[in-house]
Amino acid sequence: MTAPETTAEAPAGLDIPRLQQWFSTRVPEFSGRLRARLIQGGRSNLTYALHDGGSVRWVLRRPPLGTLTPSAHDMSREYRVVAALHGTDVPVARPIGLCENASVLGAPFAVVEYVDGTVIRGAAEAASLTPALRRSCALELVDRLAAIHEVDPEAVGLGDFGRPEGYLARQLKRWRGQWDLVATRETPHLQQLHTALSDRLPPSSGSGVVHGDYRLDNTILDRARPDIVRAIVDWEMATLGDPLADLGMLLVYWDTVTEPVLGVRHILHDNLGFPTAAELADHYSSRTGADLNHLPFYRALGYFKLAVIAEGIHARHLKGQTVGEGFHTIGDAVMPLLQTGLATLNRQDTA
Repeated sequence: MTAPETTAEAPAGLDIPRLQQWFSTRVPEFSGRLRARLIQGGRSNLTYALHDGGSVRWVLRRPPLGTLTPSAHDMSREYRVVAALHGTDVPVARPIGLCENASVLGAPFAVVEYVDGTVIRGAAEAASLTPALRRSCALELVDRLAAIHEVDPEAVGLGDFGRPEGYLARQLKRWRGQWDLVATRETPHLQQLHTALSDRLPPSSGSGVVHGDYRLDNTILDRARPDIVRAIVDWEMATLGDPLADLGMLLVYWDTVTEPVLGVRHILHDNLGFPTAAELADHYSSRTGADLNHLPFYRALGYFKLAVIAEGIHARHLKGQTVGEGFHTIGDAVMPLLQTGLATLNRQDTA
């Protein structure tokens, strides 16, 4: 994450005068005129870096413009989980405040303290790491995921944050419904994958806090020690559910088929040292004791979910409702994601 830069005009999605008024009454450290910049890399909620010329900096998150899937951008849920996890073994930014009054920015928003560090989004940033650091960085990513899943929800005030029972079935229903809201085209692959997943629904592997979109570029790494996670970000889809859904999603992002969604060249291109997806799964199992017999289902669920997310972003892009660059490739990922999900389940059937 690069340092915030001064901007003369507010980026789309912000109203600086109204935001300054909110800061002046709710943020004790605020002492001047806000400057803002859009942080590139986000594909869902909009993320901005803010500063007022002082020593403290902040990050603001708000829903995207022209939201088509309202339940996917619940700022209060995202802020609540970050506030609950702050101070645990799960590294998160210090929570500052939540505004649910849409009159300020036209939508709810959340503010946390800015965490200085580096974000590895693609092959270019990964190339700066040695092969040994690439491996240790990836294993640290898995260790932090395990730390999330080891949190006792009741102990941190998240006992009512979701309904773990029936989580997998609800995920299938939810993302099938989201497709109907955002679809820009017809494809038999969507229904085929949904049916295949429904037919192979496994018993739950357990319950705990689930991040919902866990991947390398949703972490901020220490600049001097990039194999240390300083903060995990983008908790907008967090809930209580089946922890292996997070592992499945991480392994989906480890696949180069996701490159159009990420908008950059995948980290695995020409960068030796990163563990394979199988090695990541084995490390998670060793760390947690999880049974991975049904892992292909969780991976296929991740492909299904990411295909729907990508279609939603593609739909907003076609309507001119995205902010920033790199959105023109996302629609190209949808069909390959669905096809890879089907292939993942088929390989399980023939194994």
